[in-house]
Amino acid sequence: MKTELDVRWQGFDLANPPDGFIENPFPFYDALLAHAPVLQQPDGSVLLCRHVDLDRIYRDTTLYSSDKKAAFGPKFGVGSPLFEHHTTSLVFNDPPLHTRVRKIMTSALTPRAIARMEPGLIDTIDHLLDALAGRDQVDLITDFASSIPIQIIGNLLDIPIEERGPLRDWSLAILGALEPSLSEAQLERGHTAVREFKVYLQDLIARRRAHPGDPETDVLTRLIRGEGVDAQLSEIELMQNCIFILNAGHETTTNLIGNGLALLNDFPDSRALLLQDPALINPAVEEILRFRSPNQFGNRETTAEIQMDGLTIPAGTNLHLCMGAANRDPSEFVDPTRFDITRKPNRHLAFAGGPHVCVGLTLARLEGRIALSRLLSRFPNYTCLAGRESGGRIRFHGYASLPARMM
Repeated sequence: MKTELDVRWQGFDLANPPDGFIENPFPFYDALLAHAPVLQQPDGSVLLCRHVDLDRIYRDTTLYSSDKKAAFGPKFGVGSPLFEHHTTSLVFNDPPLHTRVRKIMTSALTPRAIARMEPGLIDTIDHLLDALAGRDQVDLITDFASSIPIQIIGNLLDIPIEERGPLRDWSLAILGALEPSLSEAQLERGHTAVREFKVYLQDLIARRRAHPGDPETDVLTRLIRGEGVDAQLSEIELMQNCIFILNAGHETTTNLIGNGLALLNDFPDSRALLLQDPALINPAVEEILRFRSPNQFGNRETTAEIQMDGLTIPAGTNLHLCMGAANRDPSEFVDPTRFDITRKPNRHLAFAGGPHVCVGLTLARLEGRIALSRLLSRFPNYTCLAGRESGGRIRFHGYASLPARMM
């Protein structure tokens, strides 16, 4: 007799997911791992869930390409604003563009540079916590988690504080267009956000060219200057990778913090353990990243025909790399459905891997550690209330709203 878990993988279509998947995809991942870790989709793409497969694919840049021009042409329209953005930014590109841009960004996000950001990050978080005190009810996403990365990225690009208002909505609209299926309204919101963001960046870049900042702390000045003649970015590359910096650091970090606060509420023993031993914040953040990965999916395209689990996968096939499932793979993790803030080792793939491993992972971890530890120190008995709202995304997992009472 089949159990409910057994049937959750049958006919699974990522573009048309079953009821309940967006809010809680994890039982479906468990079923896919058990029964169909390599699953062809109705559109010919292939969904992959095993940790070992994703780890290998992330490291192999010969058989698996990050270039998405072929996939995004039909999705967005060749030459459209979203097509231009998502085929020019760092994440969906192979060398040489990926190499040039990543070199510039990495040079701006050295351990020394990130360490210099820490005092400002603490001040930002403490200011937000001050604003939560004394209120009957707060929203831990809109009042706290989502404000942190916007301010940090705004600082990285030295965007004036009074000009940061539209950044979050632009980011949500552009990233929302990466969902497996889109409505016309979602598509148009994404195109409009890219257009408006580019208009803003043209002015910001012109101002920065006229008055350069300190390249040690101002990533925009560093991107403008490049790293030698061979690394100079075109104007389009420059603008689209500024947009990428906002997008890459915004929703994922918001979700890391929001998911962490929800998990520590839902697992009070883990919260008590962390309060008793604050040094556990580092493995706690890693377990949050594994257990509720902010980014659930990556993609690659095959460059040659391959075989996986008896399935012939032609060259040019889009692969959906399910990090959310791989991070629950029992072949890699002991008791993977258990939230364990002392877990070691913890080789999760929340930041992908290989040459495309997230360039801002150190900064994201720092934001998560400081945000969670300082909120717990200030409000050790905070309580999440009824009325949580899912972020409504397949690719990204988090909350749109997380009501709470601060105590």
